[in-house]
Amino acid sequence: MTMLTILAAAFLGGLILNCMPCVFPVISLKAFGVIRHMSDRKSVRAEGLAFLAGVVITMLALGAVLLAARAGGAAVGWGFQLQSPVLIAALALVMLGAALNLMGVFEVGLAAQRVGGVGSSQTGPLGAALTGALAIIVATPCTAPFMAGAIGAAVVRPPVEAMAIFLALALGFAAPFTAISLVPAFARLLPKPGAWMAVLKHVLAFPMLAAAAWLAWVLDQQAGSNALGTLLASSVVLGFAAWIYGLAQQRLLAGRPHRLLLGFTVLLLVALTAPLASLPRTSAASTGPSKPMSPTAPMVWTPQAVEAQRKSGKPIFVNFTASWCITCQVNDRAALSTSAVKEAMAQTGTIYMIADSTKYNPDIDQAINQFGRGGLPVYVVYPADGGEPTLLPQLLSPEIVISALQRAAKKP
Repeated sequence: MTMLTILAAAFLGGLILNCMPCVFPVISLKAFGVIRHMSDRKSVRAEGLAFLAGVVITMLALGAVLLAARAGGAAVGWGFQLQSPVLIAALALVMLGAALNLMGVFEVGLAAQRVGGVGSSQTGPLGAALTGALAIIVATPCTAPFMAGAIGAAVVRPPVEAMAIFLALALGFAAPFTAISLVPAFARLLPKPGAWMAVLKHVLAFPMLAAAAWLAWVLDQQAGSNALGTLLASSVVLGFAAWIYGLAQQRLLAGRPHRLLLGFTVLLLVALTAPLASLPRTSAASTGPSKPMSPTAPMVWTPQAVEAQRKSGKPIFVNFTASWCITCQVNDRAALSTSAVKEAMAQTGTIYMIADSTKYNPDIDQAINQFGRGGLPVYVVYPADGGEPTLLPQLLSPEIVISALQRAAKKP
């Protein structure tokens, strides 16, 4: 592909990324914020530009870290940071804190500004920028159509071109809310603020809780029950700190002493760092699938296993997946685990392999890069006649998989 084509694919992939399930909790928060300030066009524009800045800066920082790691010899790809248990735990606590805020346990807004002495002109854009940063971080478990090829191209291009690709991806991701913030005609398509927003605020807490629960499950896959127990205990402490902080805000608004409660909140939050610090920074190399989620009894993928099985005269289906990859889990439920696909695998004699990247495995990341993909999911079908492998789309249906298996099973 030409550089212009890659940039266009990156922009389009970033645009589609807004529709992926992993970013819904954070994107819904941004939509709520835009609707809340629709009567103040100046605030909407400022927050829209701040959101854009948060997205761009975070995306470029992730891209720079990814390129630096690869230059240092590490075989890593998109979403590599989610192979770190300590980051997974931290993100789960962030999601829990956001849910508690939406439920009204404590407030981020006028009360928080009075507590910290921060003016509204500073809090709004800062919050929007942090929302943009968080949106990019939680978006990494998903890889939208057109996006994987663009990232795959970025990791083999010169640094300047690679960073341009990441910039195009960020601009595509931020484009919808930036357009709504800057163009009044787009903003008029949104519903008007009203009493219904109080109910919506509480409803939005539940996607955040779901995200926290999913991250807790991923942590259990990576680091075991002890790490999960650490996260659950930390969640209780965080909930208690949020409740104490909410009391401090109420006392402040009532004109009563509140500094002691604020100090106690700070101590609780500092105490959270100790259990998080005890978690491993990286996860050990994976030796097999973390859960029996395959439609047939799978083999553990290794480069050597693929080479050995290619001599068997049977098709091979390789599922590059991870527990933290939401798109992978959706494809597994919607396509790979269906009875039709299971039957097609049995009829064609397909050898099914799982390459599980829940934990860090440089062989898997290197293989993904060799196929020109920068992140998960990746589905590869090796034909029975020993010909060139075929890459399937990132979004699967039973029909796509069955058709690929039938073609792979045919021999000349």
